[in-house]
Amino acid sequence: MEQYTVKINGIEVTAPKGTTILEAARMAGINIPTLCYLKDINGIGACRMCVVEVKGARNLCAACVYPIEPPRKDGSLMEITTNSPKVMEYRRKTLKLILSDHNRSCLSCVRSGDCELQELCREYGVDNEGEFDGARSEAQYDESAAHMIRDNSKCILCRRCVAACEKNQGIGVIGANNRGFKTSIGCAFEMDLADTSCVSCGQCITACPTGALYEKDFTDDVFAAINDPTKIVLVETAPAVRAGLGEAFGLPIGTDVEGKMAAALRRLGFDKVFDTNFAADLTIMEEATEFLDRVKNGGKLPLITSCSPGWVKYCEHYYPEFTENLSSCKSPQQMFGAIAKSYWAEKNGVDPKNIVMVSVMPCTAKKFEIGRDDQDANGMPDVDIAITTRELARMIKKAGIRFNDLPDEEFDRPLGLGSGAAVIFGATGGVMEAALRTAVETLTGEELKNLDFTDVRGVEGVKEAAYEVAGLKVNVAVASGLANARKVLDMVKSGEKDYQFIEIMACPGGCVNGGGQPQVHASVRNFTDVRAERAKVLYNIDAANTIRKSHENPAIKELYAEYLGEPGSEKAHHLLHTTYVKRVINRKDI
Repeated sequence: MEQYTVKINGIEVTAPKGTTILEAARMAGINIPTLCYLKDINGIGACRMCVVEVKGARNLCAACVYPIEPPRKDGSLMEITTNSPKVMEYRRKTLKLILSDHNRSCLSCVRSGDCELQELCREYGVDNEGEFDGARSEAQYDESAAHMIRDNSKCILCRRCVAACEKNQGIGVIGANNRGFKTSIGCAFEMDLADTSCVSCGQCITACPTGALYEKDFTDDVFAAINDPTKIVLVETAPAVRAGLGEAFGLPIGTDVEGKMAAALRRLGFDKVFDTNFAADLTIMEEATEFLDRVKNGGKLPLITSCSPGWVKYCEHYYPEFTENLSSCKSPQQMFGAIAKSYWAEKNGVDPKNIVMVSVMPCTAKKFEIGRDDQDANGMPDVDIAITTRELARMIKKAGIRFNDLPDEEFDRPLGLGSGAAVIFGATGGVMEAALRTAVETLTGEELKNLDFTDVRGVEGVKEAAYEVAGLKVNVAVASGLANARKVLDMVKSGEKDYQFIEIMACPGGCVNGGGQPQVHASVRNFTDVRAERAKVLYNIDAANTIRKSHENPAIKELYAEYLGEPGSEKAHHLLHTTYVKRVINRKDI
């Protein structure tokens, strides 16, 4: 590839043709601030925070979209200045103009201390006094959805949320309404978000640089339950939470905090601290059995995984014809609650009506999922409260727990025991790999020599593999991000592809990149693959685990022997399986 050399602040930098000034500056160890830019999905040069001086250019240039240039005819190099007085003053004025129409109640904002706008104001010496204050645009506030709140008084019109919804997810239920000073981000015709075909994935929240979008917070409800002496409060934590929670306490991306997380949950006052990995193993037992039954008995294929509630809702809205392909298995979150309020309650002599089941998830769609119909096989909700990784971090801080100083502790047994196969559920391809480990050994009756199905690993949006198992050819596909799910489903519909098993996760990269994970500023997201770094945590845990197959988890074996009978039994179906709804798309949101 052709290379260009340019000068940035007097330093020569060589980069491939097509590299932007923003990227080239990073190579030179220089950070150029941005507010609207998100790599690959939102390069619109709108916020003007990234402007730089380019020698010979009439005006300041937006570094996020301006490519580096080849040497001039006279041999001179393109010269760029990122920190001249003119540039610095321009950025300061831009920040002041943004603040002139911004709700500056920063102290009570959920993003205080973790806000990209706040951080830039601090760096550029812009205070809370509005030099350009005047009329303010009308601010919309939408709390209609089950999972999130939109507060447009804190929106800076960067459009990152719009890009995430449209380009990553292929949904586009939000966009810019009106023009000029009246421009605002919202749904078509100013509809409430709950009335659109939003799937509750929360990717818009993770893209937002300010406090304009945030999850509905249920931490007060959790604290109230913990402090109610009549309640037994159980908590389950999803695999991906241990790979992201540490970031909220200043630890590097890709730090495994499983032990400290268990310790923190005990110190918060939960009666039992369990691991959703147990239910992930249970999901594999039921799902692998369902897959083999469909293959042997001419059932509906391809079988498509159902553990991602954002994907399930997307399927119900946009591809209702594929709801019959969905596995009937509940998600691990819901399976866990069902078992806790039946098997665990009976075994421990506890009235399930006194149990408050709390889940800690990397996913905002879990807040929607707990309210779905057919999620209460015990005559009560499987899970009572779902909180995100971010909410758990806030609880730990509010309780004064010194997270980084905690000892590593283990989960309570037996519902705290999970296999290596279960923990990789948090990464795209993990559910597929876990299912294959069990399905292959079940079909062949032989022990797998190599448990690593590397073809379905990695952060690519779509992955394919073909396996020959006991004379049966199994074509599989893995998709993460709903725009990629659309590609896979369209290929199946057209007959271009013939798969037997498909894994789909709503969030790009899987649950490690869920809508409830700790916020990562664009200055990091644009240059670090956060998905891959978090996924490494899960694969390392799997590799070190002495139990790496769901069907070899002794706690799962005990559950079936004592209570469920066998995978796919009538009792298992009653507790662990669900049904789906063929929803319509509200025509106003497309």
